[in-house]
Amino acid sequence: MNLLNFVESFPDESSCKVKFKEYRDSQGVICPRCGCPKHYWKRDKESYECKHCGRRQSLRANTVMHGSQLPFRYWFITIHLLTSTKKSFSASEIQRQLGHPYYEPIWTMVHKLRSVMGKRDELYSLSGVVELDEGFFTTERDEKDKDKPLKRGRGSQRKTKVAVMAESTPVEGEKTKKGKPRKVGHLKMVVINDLKSPTIDKVVRENIDKDATIDSDDSTSYTNLKTIVKEHNPKIVPPKEVGKMLPWVHIAISNAKRILLDIYHDIKPKYLQNYLNEFCYKFNRRYFGEDLFDRLLIACVSYKNQFRCNIR
Repeated sequence: MNLLNFVESFPDESSCKVKFKEYRDSQGVICPRCGCPKHYWKRDKESYECKHCGRRQSLRANTVMHGSQLPFRYWFITIHLLTSTKKSFSASEIQRQLGHPYYEPIWTMVHKLRSVMGKRDELYSLSGVVELDEGFFTTERDEKDKDKPLKRGRGSQRKTKVAVMAESTPVEGEKTKKGKPRKVGHLKMVVINDLKSPTIDKVVRENIDKDATIDSDDSTSYTNLKTIVKEHNPKIVPPKEVGKMLPWVHIAISNAKRILLDIYHDIKPKYLQNYLNEFCYKFNRRYFGEDLFDRLLIACVSYKNQFRCNIR
């Protein structure tokens, strides 16, 4: 949805409420007390009333807006901004665009949306041929480590480890339009505490189909993968050959780092997953075009907010 269409479709608060209710009704309203899916809409109270037990819940309840006091139009404008570009917007820029006096509620709103993006992608497992590797993203140092000497390289306290997985189907004969030997599908990025084998095994079980084939380097972290998926092809990958052997995970890592560095000065390790959720969500829906706004709105009415604000 372009800017002109957005302004025309959602000129005020009431139009946003009507659209949000339309999507919530289409996805179904479940009573949190008895689980009944049938409700009355109490127009005077702007709330749903369960036909079975009489429990009421507001239009925001049990959605991404649960507990939020921000106007519906703030949410709609933010959803439009996040889905209208391949890049992203910082919370401070969204605050400026909305003209809101306080930073913290806008920051929280944006992270709630990113959290919902991650929940939506958790529904799907990667299949076929999957590239697997790890990335190291620069983040803030933890308070407990600030008195210690800063290490270099992969072990630095400013590097957060991320498992990166990409569906990557080899192309027979000619290369893709972008000159790659593989065609990319969906992508997942998961922040991990370490590179130990049990940690990688858990990530693979949760995100990759057991009938998939994994292509990776010969790291000792991947020794058990052959027992988890149908086939594992570990290879010694010289640095100069990474672009040929595992092209898409490294393109994804590079693009994600570039976006984060262009927009954010420093990211705390505990919030890195949310930023990666947004990157992967939009990458996996890169062909949705203007429908991406509606798809994120559906996700917003489908999941109750569980994000907790602690920006300090």
